[in-house]
Amino acid sequence: MKKKLLIQADHLHRYYGKHHAVNDISITLYQGEVLGLLGQNGAGKSTTMQLLTGNLSPDEGSISINSLNLQHQPIKAKRQLGYLPETPPLYHDMRILEYLRYCARLHDISKADLTDAVNKVMQRCGLEDMQQRLIGNLSKGYQQRVGIAQAIIHEPAVVILDEPTVGLDPIQIQEIRALIKVLAQDHSVILSTHILQEVEAICDRVHLLKEGQTVFVDTLDALKNYQNNKIGANASLENIFTALVS
Repeated sequence: MKKKLLIQADHLHRYYGKHHAVNDISITLYQGEVLGLLGQNGAGKSTTMQLLTGNLSPDEGSISINSLNLQHQPIKAKRQLGYLPETPPLYHDMRILEYLRYCARLHDISKADLTDAVNKVMQRCGLEDMQQRLIGNLSKGYQQRVGIAQAIIHEPAVVILDEPTVGLDPIQIQEIRALIKVLAQDHSVILSTHILQEVEAICDRVHLLKEGQTVFVDTLDALKNYQNNKIGANASLENIFTALVS
């Protein structure tokens, strides 16, 4: 059975002055898939994320979210998205429960469904025992959990996470990666990262960027085979990645 296409972004371009930050990038995301957007700092990952979420408009190209054109039907298309930027959009003087109820109202979740929606997302993100804590007093890892909770509270088809483990300690990184795997059971996920091990641990496919351009799109196994003739049959994934982006 063919999986449903949830994101189709075709030939995206974005300029900052004369700098061509995104140069003819096309992205697809299918139902139930985790796609890793991988590249070194400055490769164009965050700009691409901003385009896919409608926070920036492409200078050229088109984006459809669950068959809705993001440029022509922005409100309907954005309802299909959940987004966690690199800096989570949190109010540090609010308690977790208060903040998530606020986010639910922003997503037009009805009063009748609001409590169930908040309780469900707190359970999924491991926040039930923390709900009365001030967000400003939480660890970085738990703040990321709250950020993910606000991104999925309206049960979007697609969840977009920009560098979700940056600044976390090793234990927190493992916890967030485990949470993303759970999310992928109900949502399609795009994960932006510069950490190869992150993609190996979580993703079904990898989309590799270099200087705003696509240099590879396929599974990790295909990536391992892609450079074998140039690097050697026993080349590590790290060496292959370095060869492609250097």
